[in-house]
Amino acid sequence: MYSLVSAPVLGFDLTRIEGGAGVSDVLTRSLALTPDDLAVLAEHRADDGQRADLWAAVEIATTVQPTVRDVAGLSKADPDASVEKRASSALSLLQRAPLGTVDGLLQCVRYDVLDWTWSAADGSEPTRAPQFPPVQRDGEAAPKPVKVQSETASAATAVICDALVAGYLRSQLDDDTRRRLATPWVAASRHLPERRTALGPTEPSVRALLDRVGSLSQQDGTRLYKAAEAGRRDSASWAPAIHSASWAVHLAGRIREAAAAQFLLVQAVETSGIPVTERAAGVWNLLSGAMQALAARDLVDAATAHRLLSPVLATLGPSALG
Repeated sequence: MYSLVSAPVLGFDLTRIEGGAGVSDVLTRSLALTPDDLAVLAEHRADDGQRADLWAAVEIATTVQPTVRDVAGLSKADPDASVEKRASSALSLLQRAPLGTVDGLLQCVRYDVLDWTWSAADGSEPTRAPQFPPVQRDGEAAPKPVKVQSETASAATAVICDALVAGYLRSQLDDDTRRRLATPWVAASRHLPERRTALGPTEPSVRALLDRVGSLSQQDGTRLYKAAEAGRRDSASWAPAIHSASWAVHLAGRIREAAAAQFLLVQAVETSGIPVTERAAGVWNLLSGAMQALAARDLVDAATAHRLLSPVLATLGPSALG
C-alpha cells in the first residue's frame, strides 16, 4: 500500500501515529541522499548479532500494533459491551490505526526511495524495474532478483530501515530497543551534509503552505476542521481530484518531489498541534490534497485545482499558497 506515488496515504498514517513525524523526517532526508552518503551510513550499521535481537523485538511489536482490520474483532473481544461502547472503541481504533504495515514501509524505502541504489546483477543496465519478492513456483529454485545492491548500499539501507521502524513502532517498542534501533541513523546523520529538500518547479507555493500550516493559530485549526467537515459531505468529488493530481505528478516525473512535500507536511501538521482526531476526521486529507495539487499546479485541470485548493484558500487565505 505504501509507495512514493501514494505518499498522501503514507502521510495519513504517519500523521496519526506516535513517532510518525520522526519517520517522515527520515524519509525526507533519505530522498536527498547521494551515492557519497551511503558509505557514511554503512559505517554506522549495527552488527548482525545486535540487529538480530532488535528485529526479533520488531517482529513481536508488529503483532501488537493496531490495524484497521482489528475493528472486526472488537465485538468478539468484549461480547457484552454495549453498542455505544463498541462504536466508541471502533472510532478510537480507526483514528489511530495505520492503513499500511511495517513491511509496506520497508518495501517503499528499499525499492522506491532508494531505487537508485539497485543495479543489474551482471553489471548491465537493467531494462525493467525490480520485482520483489521474486516469483517462485512449486518445485523451482527461487529466481534471483533482477537487481542487487552493493554491500555498502545494503548496509546503508539497513541503517535507514532500523530508524524507520524505531519511529513507526514507537508505541509498541520499549525505550531501549527503540533507542538502539535509531542510534546508528542519528550518529550517521551528524556526518551527512544538510541539503535543501527539492520540491519541484512549484516549490515557492509548496513552502508557503508548509510555513502556514506550521504556524497555525487555534482559530485557524478550528476553521480547518469545519472545512474538513464540509468536505466530507462532498467526499465523492475529492477522490477523483486527488487521483488526477497524483497521476499528473507521476506523468511529469515529480514523484519524489511531491512525496517529499507530503512528508514535510506531516512534520508541519505535528508542529501545528492539530489534534489527531481532527487529522483523522478530514483535516489531513484537506491539507494533503492541497499539497498534491500544488505539486502539479501547472499541470492539473481547473476543476481539480479548484476542488483541492479552494478549501485551503477559503480557510487560510491566498497567502497560504504563496
